[in-house]
Amino acid sequence: MHESRAHRRPSLRRRLLLLLLLPMLLLLLIDAVVTYGVALNYSNEVHDADLADDVRTLAQMFRSGKVSGDLPAEARFLIEYDPDSHNYYSVRSSRRGLLSGNGTFPEPPAPAPDAAPELFYSRLSGRTLRAASLSLRAPDDPGDVLTVTIAETLHDRQQRAREILLLAVPMQTILILGALSLMWLGINRGLRILQPLTDRLAAREHELEPITGEDVPVEILPLTRTIDGLFERLRAMLSLQERFIADAAHQLRTPLAGLRLHVDRARAAHDAATVHDALDHIDQLTQRTARTSTQLLALTRAQSPWTERSSHVPVDLARQIPQAVGQRVPEAIRAHIDLGYHGPAGPVWVLGDAPALQELLDNLIDNALRYAGRGARATVTLLPLPDGGVLLQVEDTGPGVSAEALERLGERFFRAPDAPAGGTGLGLAIVQQIAHRHGAQVAFGNAPEGGLRISVQFPAPAKS
Repeated sequence: MHESRAHRRPSLRRRLLLLLLLPMLLLLLIDAVVTYGVALNYSNEVHDADLADDVRTLAQMFRSGKVSGDLPAEARFLIEYDPDSHNYYSVRSSRRGLLSGNGTFPEPPAPAPDAAPELFYSRLSGRTLRAASLSLRAPDDPGDVLTVTIAETLHDRQQRAREILLLAVPMQTILILGALSLMWLGINRGLRILQPLTDRLAAREHELEPITGEDVPVEILPLTRTIDGLFERLRAMLSLQERFIADAAHQLRTPLAGLRLHVDRARAAHDAATVHDALDHIDQLTQRTARTSTQLLALTRAQSPWTERSSHVPVDLARQIPQAVGQRVPEAIRAHIDLGYHGPAGPVWVLGDAPALQELLDNLIDNALRYAGRGARATVTLLPLPDGGVLLQVEDTGPGVSAEALERLGERFFRAPDAPAGGTGLGLAIVQQIAHRHGAQVAFGNAPEGGLRISVQFPAPAKS
């Protein structure tokens, strides 16, 4: 149970909801801060207006002559009374000093007489106060200026702002939860657009056709195109497998039938000469079958779509080719063919797959040794080109190939009509496929001395 929870499959719905939930929570936090700021600003404006009205009322009492000095107890109670905080006041005379007050707090310079109330911040006993001050001329002494100031703490302002915030946040939370619920429903409904694609894939049995259609959403096009690419590679692999099976059945049918025939012949023979001749034929057919199987496998590897050119590494042909030629010299001697090599002393680099290039070179040399004939010469030449490319040539002095046959060299299972027996018709096809994988060009032609010349031109390595 715990293991299944720990390995719970990822959910696109949950992921989308979480990606939306976190910004929503951040938005709610930002909105709460902004709401509190707006509410506090509104509360300050309302309280400032009330504070200005209070100082005007108190000034009017002095202007009408109802109060000449200290405030009556009833007036002080109305000014000071606040259930949540405390208010302060002071009345100062420019000639007589402080006439009345319940707190000494710093005041700015007195405003001009009969001007609008001036609002300012002040401090008393470590608390911040918001004050309103107004000046008027004393009724009993026109030369005297009275300054009336009323101040209050900020507690009530902040309390009103918090009350507004507590009213707004629940409503905003409900709105966000509602929005998330609608988003959840929208995500569920939006994901239904994948259902036609799912149904189309479920209805398939052995088809590997592309799945990208007009009903595929833009957001999953990269996924469907990747799947289409996978299907294409699978089709190529299956096609290669089917071709290999068909080629193997076609090419091995004749030697296997010959093997069966000579086995029956050897069994029915009553003399040693006939048995020996049948065994010689069986040996030849066995070698032919083994070579055909090897060539078929080599061609399949060369045609494989799984080998990428991006995996190629630098290969020094000036070192690899002489070694390959040297290994075939004993075979050339037995065939009475003069096998040689011409190339530069320094390294010659190409980007490629070293085993595949070895396979290419082996098939070129094998083609020359097999078809050049006794007494011929076969020369392997390596030549760096001015553009950075490399030219590999295998040339012999054998009978050559007719113009009609030259056009078909490199086709699978094609052999020139006058070619000696024993070949499979796959060697040059393997050369073609390996060269194609390396971006090289293969050209077939007759040499000046009448033999066959096969040229493989490798491109210059790409500059990074």
